[in-house]
Amino acid sequence: MKVACPPMRTRIKFCGMTREQDVADAVAAGADALGFVLWPGSKRCVGEERLAALAAQVPAFVTRVGLFVDQDPELIARCAEHLDLLQFHGDETPAFCSGFGRPWIKALRMRDDLDLHAAAASFESAQALLLDAYRPGVPGGTGETFDWSRIPASLAKPVILAGGLTADNVAGAIERVRPFAVDISGGVEAEPGCKDPRLLSAFAAAVTEADRKRLA
Repeated sequence: MKVACPPMRTRIKFCGMTREQDVADAVAAGADALGFVLWPGSKRCVGEERLAALAAQVPAFVTRVGLFVDQDPELIARCAEHLDLLQFHGDETPAFCSGFGRPWIKALRMRDDLDLHAAAASFESAQALLLDAYRPGVPGGTGETFDWSRIPASLAKPVILAGGLTADNVAGAIERVRPFAVDISGGVEAEPGCKDPRLLSAFAAAVTEADRKRLA
């Protein structure tokens, strides 16, 4: 089994972008990736036209990620024209996820009975697994943490850690999990869908400092 190696630097994904200013602020803070929610059940959902406008503002070398939850493949295909990476939060099969000509990641909610090794094998074509807290009926964005000790160090896929992260707890998360990336949305917002530039910068600084200590 191929085991994912811990990164030299923890990547940062700021999710739930809805405004041009937030895109600019997130990039200035040091984002490696920006997430755009296309699922209408979210307070941070953007439509196709809004996605196109926002994605056009993202500079080179910052990954544009689209979040979907069991949605129409024709919609996903249209949105994919403006995205670099697809993120699936529903019950999508590996074959479905692979059908859009883009790299993809699979989000998994940490149910008590979830076997992460089996999930990594099932979604072997994914670029990574995004691990989030489980709440019945909610596909993600709960703002809650989960027991990070449940993540095995020998997992065969890179881990993107999500769920209740803030500038105050992300250092502990990096020390415990050694994820490839961390994903945050609500923890850097003034209100749903509106990012706070001070919180964006504070979170990025906390990640950088955690990496400095880890690699010292």
